[in-house]
Amino acid sequence: MSTFVLVHGAWHGGWVWQRVAPLLRAAGHEVHTPTLTGVSDRAHLLNPSVGLGTHIEDVVALVEAYDADDVVLVGHSYGGQVVTGVADRIPDRLSLRVYLDAFVGDDGEAAIELQPETVAGHYRESVAGPGFGWLIPVRSLQVLGVTEQSDVDWLGARLTPHPWLTYTEPLRLTGAADTVPAAFVECTDWMRVFRAHAERAEARGWPVRTVATGHEAMVTAPKELADVLLDLREG
Repeated sequence: MSTFVLVHGAWHGGWVWQRVAPLLRAAGHEVHTPTLTGVSDRAHLLNPSVGLGTHIEDVVALVEAYDADDVVLVGHSYGGQVVTGVADRIPDRLSLRVYLDAFVGDDGEAAIELQPETVAGHYRESVAGPGFGWLIPVRSLQVLGVTEQSDVDWLGARLTPHPWLTYTEPLRLTGAADTVPAAFVECTDWMRVFRAHAERAEARGWPVRTVATGHEAMVTAPKELADVLLDLREG
């Protein structure tokens, strides 16, 4: 039995995994789906000082509080930055890190620098305007490849603005994360913003899998995603 820790991306919360978590538990694994500081059910803690380091600490603290080991740490989208930071802090507790359509960052790299320039430009404009200089407003779900209206309604009612500092604060790594095996899962039925990160993962010799769905695979293709995660865990 492994412990899966599923880390959501920007604007989301731990609730976004509720279609995937039961499938992993049914396979005999423990599952945690933390909500990062400042968003969703922890939006009451939002302030301009919430950054990448805050979110790394959120997940490190959870893993240590449960004294978990053999952890399969999964990060979606922005959550890839968190996964890398956590792996650098507590590599001995992790058996695998999985980047789900996510940033594969190196030491000194910030999430905003890891996006295509056109996308990064949209983020900067929205932060400077409706984001009051320190928040990333929620992105269009259709842009993210969510097409079913029921999924749009379910997600849209729950998404909250995301702290901008998490995108501008760079990773500070010692190299310890490199000792943890890694894999990448790319979602292919949308604009494929994370294609460059799939290629970076492939160049490093990581297993790279695909799921034929939009960016929100945990919502739009939960069974397919769970199967991939279980298969990667088996090695």
